[in-house]
Amino acid sequence: MSSRAEQKLKTRRALMDAALAQLSADRGFGSLSLREVAREAGIAPTSFYRHFAELDELGLALVDEGGVALRQLMRHARKRIARDGSAISTSVETFMEYLGNNANLFRLMLRERTGVSKPFRTAIRAEIDHFVTELADDLRRFADEQKRPLSDARVVAEAMVTLVFNQGAEALDAIPKEREELKVKIKTELRMILVGSQALAAHGKTPKI
Repeated sequence: MSSRAEQKLKTRRALMDAALAQLSADRGFGSLSLREVAREAGIAPTSFYRHFAELDELGLALVDEGGVALRQLMRHARKRIARDGSAISTSVETFMEYLGNNANLFRLMLRERTGVSKPFRTAIRAEIDHFVTELADDLRRFADEQKRPLSDARVVAEAMVTLVFNQGAEALDAIPKEREELKVKIKTELRMILVGSQALAAHGKTPKI
């Protein structure tokens, strides 16, 4: 790679980091301005357009990065599960590690999945769908290995991801003690979902409630 191409990648990275650095519990992506992101990255506002057509394009790049980072981390978690067992416990611990290292990326995905921007909602929905699909495949494999079938692995995966995302919002600004308590709560709720699906599969049909 040429030095010019390397510098371009470095500046693009600086812009993405600058945008992330300005996000917080009180400030969403929609409140950022191109000018302040460029200033934080140490470049002229006009130079921004050499890297992104608009600020939303930068945001979509961050969404993609956040989704890829989470999927890669959970793939590493599978290796830990194979070694240590306890799929739910290991997955929750891994997700909390992700939150600790990517808090503002998760804030962005959490906020914009129900935000006013359709491109953001579509991109985040796609990232979540990728994650759900991979989790559903894992659940089917584990169910086959343990000979404990699930009533619908896809629905279980969707319920689990929704729960973890919602509880993740609480974990973002929790103090260490609260985060540890939240981990226990999430693991319990995930096991309830899993056991419920196993019970439905064993029952053979959906019982009336």
